[in-house]
Amino acid sequence: LHQERRKHEEEVLEKIEYRDGKVEEVLSDGRRILTFCDGTKKEISADKRMTTISFSNGDVKKIMPDQRVIYYYADAQTTHTAYPDGLEVLQFPNNQIEKHYPDGTQEIVFPDHTVKCLYSDGLKETFFPDGTVVKVEKNGDKIVMFSDGQREIHTAQFRRREYTDGTVKTVFCNGREETKYSTGRVQIKDEEGNLILDK
Repeated sequence: LHQERRKHEEEVLEKIEYRDGKVEEVLSDGRRILTFCDGTKKEISADKRMTTISFSNGDVKKIMPDQRVIYYYADAQTTHTAYPDGLEVLQFPNNQIEKHYPDGTQEIVFPDHTVKCLYSDGLKETFFPDGTVVKVEKNGDKIVMFSDGQREIHTAQFRRREYTDGTVKTVFCNGREETKYSTGRVQIKDEEGNLILDK
C-alpha cells in the first residue's frame, strides 16, 4: 500500500524536453525535477522552498527552507553548511568539525574532542580533553595551564614553570636558570649549569 501511494505521489504529470537536452518533469506531488545533459538533477519541492541539486560527480547541494545551504563533497566525504547569518560549518569523515564565524573566528573540534579556537586578533586557544589549556598570543608568547593548576609561560626571553606549591622556575634564553621556592629560597645557575647563588 505504501509503495502504491508513493508510486502515485511520484507519477509524472508533465514532461517537457528542451532543445538544449534538459528534461523537466512535473510530478503529481507537486515536485519538479530538471535533468541536465551532464547528468545533473535539480529537484524543487512542491512549495518551492527547498532545492536539491545532485551532480554527476556525486556531490549534492541542498538549499533549505531556512536558507541554509548544505553542500556534500562526495570525493572528500565532507559536508559544508553555510548559514544565513554567515556561520560556516565543515564536517569531515574523521568526525572533525570546523566552524568559521562571520567575525573571522574559527573553532576546530578534533575527533579526540580537543578544541582549537583561532581568533581574528591572532590569539589561539587549545582546550585538551584532560583539562589542559594552551594560549598562544599573536606575538608567539605561549601560556600552558595544566589541569593540576601548574602553569608554563614561554616567551622569546624565557620559559617559566609555576608550580602549585608556589615554586617558580625560570630558564632564560641564554641558558641561565632561576628557581624561587615557596619557602623564599632562591637558586640561580649560570648558562653552564654552575650554581652561582643559593640562599
